[in-house]
Amino acid sequence: MQTKKLKIIPLGGLGEFGMNCMAIRWEDDIIVIDAGLMFPESELLGVDIVVPDISYLVENKEHVRGIILTHGHQDHIGGLSWILNEIKVPVYGTEFTLAYVEGNLEENQLLDETELIEIAPKEKFTIGPFTIEPIRVTHSLVDCVALAIETPVGVIIHTGDFKIDLSPLDDKPFDLHTFAEYGKRGVLALLQDSTNVERPGYTPSEAAVRPRLDEIFARTKKKLFFSCFSSSIYRIRIAMELARKHGRKVAVMGRSMMESTEIAQDLGYLDLPPGLVINPGQMRDYPPEQLMLLLSGTQGEPMSALSRAAVDNHKHAHIDAGDTVVLSSRIIPGNEKGIFRVIDHLFRRDANVIYDDGQHGLIHVSGHGSQEEMRLLINLVRPKFFIPVHGDYRYLRRHAQIAMETGAVEHAIVIEDGDVLELDKNDARKKDKVTAGRVLIDSGSTIDVVEDLVIRDRRVLSEDGIVLAVVAINKRTGRMELAPELVMRGFGGADITDQASAVVVKTLDSLTHEEKADYGLVKEKVRVELKRLIQKTTGRRPMILPVVLEI
Repeated sequence: MQTKKLKIIPLGGLGEFGMNCMAIRWEDDIIVIDAGLMFPESELLGVDIVVPDISYLVENKEHVRGIILTHGHQDHIGGLSWILNEIKVPVYGTEFTLAYVEGNLEENQLLDETELIEIAPKEKFTIGPFTIEPIRVTHSLVDCVALAIETPVGVIIHTGDFKIDLSPLDDKPFDLHTFAEYGKRGVLALLQDSTNVERPGYTPSEAAVRPRLDEIFARTKKKLFFSCFSSSIYRIRIAMELARKHGRKVAVMGRSMMESTEIAQDLGYLDLPPGLVINPGQMRDYPPEQLMLLLSGTQGEPMSALSRAAVDNHKHAHIDAGDTVVLSSRIIPGNEKGIFRVIDHLFRRDANVIYDDGQHGLIHVSGHGSQEEMRLLINLVRPKFFIPVHGDYRYLRRHAQIAMETGAVEHAIVIEDGDVLELDKNDARKKDKVTAGRVLIDSGSTIDVVEDLVIRDRRVLSEDGIVLAVVAINKRTGRMELAPELVMRGFGGADITDQASAVVVKTLDSLTHEEKADYGLVKEKVRVELKRLIQKTTGRRPMILPVVLEI
């Protein structure tokens, strides 16, 4: 159906933090911006990752022309393998972003069959009816871009994740000039990152952490453990430079940290003097005051290098009394329990732990712009329509409010995952809904989707336990050959085992010979009677699994 309207369809990231994914459609051509994941809340028992429901893309797979990545964080690239399993399309990204993507695709046996196309700021490229110009933005990761997309009804700009840093360590500042140029020519819609909308003022530059970290390096007398996100290349660079300044050798620990530093070196983001980085096995050749260990695990991830070192379970990283541990990252909401568990273990080892201590100077700065940066960009671009992206609903609403307060925007429109926003030169309105939501993934040797029913069962098992009732029935006579065997786990049911056994016997005795021949009926009768007994005596509702053995 020829609608002659541009459609903006968020599939993830609008209504939650993470799994950012957005479809842009004109007629029969669809491009997708980002393909992220989010990490599960604690109630999603046993789930490894959460990815967007891409039913809309699968239903329209013949129209999807490509996936364009704004940068290499997992909440923007982590769901890529999931999408490419369903849809074979080219993937566009900057050099550094694609270097991150390659490892992910190789792990999932998708690298050979995926076309990766490198893009660069200021170099326009065309996909179907869309002409796209990447614009350099700054963030906590390197080589990040916003996307200016020329469509038949006007230009839309998607900022990706950004903050306005005019003095970044790689001398590639935020490109305010190009945003201003588009503003002069006229922009139909601006889609802007809402992450820090509750923070007034400006976000400090990455360089703002150097003075405080320099002071920590100067003061540390023994080993220094420096932990940050493995993707925080600027932070890693500052730590490496300070290690060199203060006469420390650097040992890199953990797979993700080693991969990131290698990619950053290969692409010129880390220029390390020979001899600065040593193999972890060489640490015994140096006194403690000449060592810095660079490791990942600031979010309390159970198998990370920092978590294992905290409980003295790491081959090389041993924390001794008087060592200093710096956690140079923010505490992501939901991770508090894991992080503070690790910090407790570090204190038990008599380490000097420095985390989130803004009152003495910064050891971490955000990668997202605060309110004044948002206002500055809105005033430069002056879009007709403003659409906040990335974050919970309250963040999107607050962001829309700030945009309207600038006076530079005609309309601010809040949309959520699954909404279809239709735009032309004069009008923008929500028209439709498509299937959207989340898909729960258990990533073992294969990628398995976890159904809601499975989660419900896991929750019952974790909260109320399980009862296994094993009954042996003689096929010929229909009589019970042995006393029923009951196994109760996960709740205090040991003291009712005899009662439960008696209930099973009584239930079987009440059945006719014909009924005993129907094992489905036997199981259901046993389950119902046990449920009644257990609920009455303990108040619990465990999962009850009757098993009939035929003898």
